[in-house]
Amino acid sequence: MAKVLFDEERCKGCELCTVVCPKGIITLNKDHINSKGYHPATVVDMDKCIGCAFCARICPDVVITVEK
Repeated sequence: MAKVLFDEERCKGCELCTVVCPKGIITLNKDHINSKGYHPATVVDMDKCIGCAFCARICPDVVITVEK
């Protein structure tokens, strides 16, 4: 199973990863605000992740790591 990791403190909540995810499992965490004042991205259902890494490739700040 694939695992998506976010460096939440560096995420600026641009939502590019949420748009590109083919499974639609990435969303912004509305319950958390990082030190920069943004809602960071998170995965809502890790079991549905297929490990495509589209999210990591599109992230302009390189805050996403996909482990397979």
